[in-house]
Amino acid sequence: MEEQSAQARWERHTQRPLLALAVAFAVAYAVPIVDSSAGHSLTAACTVVEWVVWGSFATDYLMRLALARGRKEFVWTHWLDLCAVILPILQPLRLLRLVSTLLLVGRRARMASQIRLTTYVAGSVVGLLMFGSLAVLSVERESPNGNIRTLGDAVWWSFTTMTTVGYGDHAPTTGLGRMIAVGLMLSGIALLGVVTANIAAWFIARFEKDDVEERRQTEAIESLAAEVRGLRAEVAALTALASAGEAVEERPG
Repeated sequence: MEEQSAQARWERHTQRPLLALAVAFAVAYAVPIVDSSAGHSLTAACTVVEWVVWGSFATDYLMRLALARGRKEFVWTHWLDLCAVILPILQPLRLLRLVSTLLLVGRRARMASQIRLTTYVAGSVVGLLMFGSLAVLSVERESPNGNIRTLGDAVWWSFTTMTTVGYGDHAPTTGLGRMIAVGLMLSGIALLGVVTANIAAWFIARFEKDDVEERRQTEAIESLAAEVRGLRAEVAALTALASAGEAVEERPG
């Protein structure tokens, strides 16, 4: 029980600092892509920030693992967190740091009970649009056959890809760009499913609440009707007794 409370305290105290680090990661990832003329020192500083943020989330995972009551169960139930921690170590690719950090941020944000589902979905949409645009721009801008050259083109492409509209005016030509497109398409479908399911659940809960209220009112009416019938029967019985008593009194002795 103490270990569980310690883990809960750790998660509560580190929630906001980790989200602040995630914002720093977003800035560090975006600056070299948006500003293609950034110098080597600025790019190196942004790379250091990215690794520091990823290292912070990796440390958070290790701390939660150490504080967990059942460590094997924790690893089994948080296998996606473990993959996100290991992924950049296996291949120090910038895009893998992006994917792993997004996974760790998302998994960590879900633990915060104060974050509502709608807020989480909206944040996921904005994050996927932003990082998807930056990621595809970084791999497609230098492609000889690419047609995604500016940030505006990348944002427009992300919108059409996540909504599965796919106008075809902009499309990735590299293998890595197409992998990003697949990820955005699957994420868009998943988020749309979450929103649809949430709306459907709200309507079902509303209808169930109305049904429960209607059943309660019906039961109350039936109970009142039964009481009225019982009172009528009692009144009829008393009236019959009174009539019989009067008839006995009126008989001549």
